[in-house]
Amino acid sequence: VQLQAFGGGLVQPGGSLRLSCAVSGRTVSGYTMGWFRQAPGTEREFVATTASRSSGYLSYYSDSVKGRFTISRDNAKNTVALQMNSLKAEDTAVYYCATSKMRSGSDVATQYDYWGQGTKVTVSS
Repeated sequence: VQLQAFGGGLVQPGGSLRLSCAVSGRTVSGYTMGWFRQAPGTEREFVATTASRSSGYLSYYSDSVKGRFTISRDNAKNTVALQMNSLKAEDTAVYYCATSKMRSGSDVATQYDYWGQGTKVTVSS
């Protein structure tokens, strides 16, 4: 299973960015998908997750991004995306996509068995 995240970059505060994650070796519709992030000097933290088809593709978010970020999946392309709006300086981090055998979504990093390489997002004026 391989995941490749892309779409990061430099954006001004208040701007938007869309991250994508291409998955091979696992059909995204059948598994939980998630996004995490890690800022310099901090631990990896949960951002968003979407459950598998059997769990209705339910999604949930960390409190820090709720209402600003949206996770989605494109089953035809076997990808998962993270739309990030109203970006703040504190959103600056390396963002990682991951997949888990859990079916109902997860905000626990240790429950994910495959990870992408990360894509860097910098929010700065």
